[in-house]
Amino acid sequence: MRRNFLIRSGFALLAALFACLAPVAAWGSPAVVKGSGGPVLLVVGDSLSAEYGLPRGTGWVQLLADRLRASGSDYRVVNASISGETTSGGRTRLPALLKEHRPRVIVLELGANDGLRGLPLTVMRDNLAAMIRQGQAAGAKVLLVGLRVPPNYGREYADRFADTFAALAREFKVPLVPFLLDGFAESLDLFQADRIHPTAEAQPRMLDNVWPVLRPLLEGRPKR
Repeated sequence: MRRNFLIRSGFALLAALFACLAPVAAWGSPAVVKGSGGPVLLVVGDSLSAEYGLPRGTGWVQLLADRLRASGSDYRVVNASISGETTSGGRTRLPALLKEHRPRVIVLELGANDGLRGLPLTVMRDNLAAMIRQGQAAGAKVLLVGLRVPPNYGREYADRFADTFAALAREFKVPLVPFLLDGFAESLDLFQADRIHPTAEAQPRMLDNVWPVLRPLLEGRPKR
């Protein structure tokens, strides 16, 4: 099923993605979207986390902030995601984010733009590894979010791309969300016209893919 979707949609996805690869700050500067004074949960991602093409306040990161607030958690969610971001860009930005926000938990959702540009997977791996090390050295718990790409650069590249996230999770002993779009990647009605970016209706599903893995990292387990 997954294979058929990727083959069917791969070239359309790739062509559309290149139209929005240039980094654009969907949130402007990193925005605190929940509460004040509590520990920070920092999300460093690309357009999948930056509400690309969505009404503000409807993305999965905002839904996460809403869930935390409803649960009574005092975590502040800082969304430092930028549309078009690569792992190289995230690696460059992370030290300043760590200094500014001193996060207790970091969610890394990067790599899709590396894969869809066909960038060397060794570079992507090294960048993600450096970001995990930086986060851990700063005393933060790190959650890695896995992604997949269509086989435009060959099945071997696509498979190695997906395997990179699992290998990093094992190496650094960090929790992994296997695939952010799991469970609806074939449902084109849950994607915007570019067939890349999920609609507002898909955002709760994205959060539900992240939540079971993220929840154990949060101190004072939420009530829900």
